[in-house]
Amino acid sequence: MGVIAPRAVVTGGTHGIGLAIAKAVLAREGQVLVTGLDERRVESARDELGPRAFVVRSDAASMADIDALGGIVDDRLGGVDALFVNAGVAYGTPVAETTEELYDRTFDVNTKGAFFTVRRLLPRLKDGGAIVFTTSVADEGGAAGLGPYAGSKAAVWSFAQVLAAELLPRGIRVNAVAPGFIDTPSMGLTGASAEERAAFSKAGDAVTPMKRHGTPEEVAAAALFLAFDATFTTAVKLPVDGGLGRRLTG
Repeated sequence: MGVIAPRAVVTGGTHGIGLAIAKAVLAREGQVLVTGLDERRVESARDELGPRAFVVRSDAASMADIDALGGIVDDRLGGVDALFVNAGVAYGTPVAETTEELYDRTFDVNTKGAFFTVRRLLPRLKDGGAIVFTTSVADEGGAAGLGPYAGSKAAVWSFAQVLAAELLPRGIRVNAVAPGFIDTPSMGLTGASAEERAAFSKAGDAVTPMKRHGTPEEVAAAALFLAFDATFTTAVKLPVDGGLGRRLTG
């Protein structure tokens, strides 16, 4: 049975998948605290989500911001029923073109940020609650041009499995969604041009067995299922990828 009027935190929730998750929590009459980095998107999300949402600027790669997030959660929500660890960046560069700066930024946001956000908020997560990580179809199988991103998301999935074991005594379930090609503003590529996003989108439709992109709402539905409805499920990664991860053929 799902939680009635849940209290949730969504990192990276001002656009795309995170925003769809926040809206889905609100549709359950819940309250949600959303983080984002870009001030323009933070303001836009405040307007779009309304009074039951608290939208704050917070850098997932900043230990100071992560530390401050604990106090904000105390003030705004008082406790957490579900934590959606969604913030992430993805740079589409081959290994030979990957700089140390790009590598560090990817792991600081996607991996270190995810790990320490959970660590900071664990005391505020209620017993019997849930954590849902956003990983990626690229976290296994070898996606050319996505080395740091794929590695960072594989690490996140490993964290999720460890946390699932460690949090069993508290009844906290830990799972993940693994999106494929999803129609988001960035199309999954941080800082890409419009032309690059269009080419990435076309390539995604070609290789996805269902021959289309997913929507943020479809990923959100899977994330909320794991958080609130799949009450006998933990340490599971649910693909939301149109069959891409299984390379289905018809």
